[in-house]
Amino acid sequence: MIARIGSKRLPYKNLLPYKGVPLVLRAVQKMITSARFDQVVLSTDSELIARTCMEENISILNRPQKLSEDATPSIPVFQHILEYFPCDIHVNYNCNFPECPDTVFDEAIKNCKQFGESLSDPFAVWAQSRDCLTSYGDPQLITAFKFKAEKVQNIDIHDIDDLLLTHQQYQEKRPW
Repeated sequence: MIARIGSKRLPYKNLLPYKGVPLVLRAVQKMITSARFDQVVLSTDSELIARTCMEENISILNRPQKLSEDATPSIPVFQHILEYFPCDIHVNYNCNFPECPDTVFDEAIKNCKQFGESLSDPFAVWAQSRDCLTSYGDPQLITAFKFKAEKVQNIDIHDIDDLLLTHQQYQEKRPW
């Protein structure tokens, strides 16, 4: 999974709490507890993000600055992970979608085995085969087979209003 520190719309977004746990840590824990993965790797440009997750049984890969810019597509970052942590199928879970059932991982992996690349809609889980990642063309042109993931929240958290709305939709109602 990938998490950088430099969100412009919501500074330190990946470290903000959702149901009391930082978004990035929640995503790491979800991948671990799903028991679907041989290894969980966190690619980050931030020591703070790495330290937030280092108590978990994961590998942490220091992402170079050239792969941490706002306009950097995800594919080169995934390729960087594959270079250091070879695998048959790479699965990325986007921590911007903290409400995502484990079955979405299953569907992404199943579709990846059939099509080489699979992406849930909403864009919470993205899976690619090693062959797909190593021979990817233009990283701006996503070639993934897309499938509807009904129970993934429909809000991609990018700003404070998105985060608050996600809390409001998935936590009990409180009188303020």
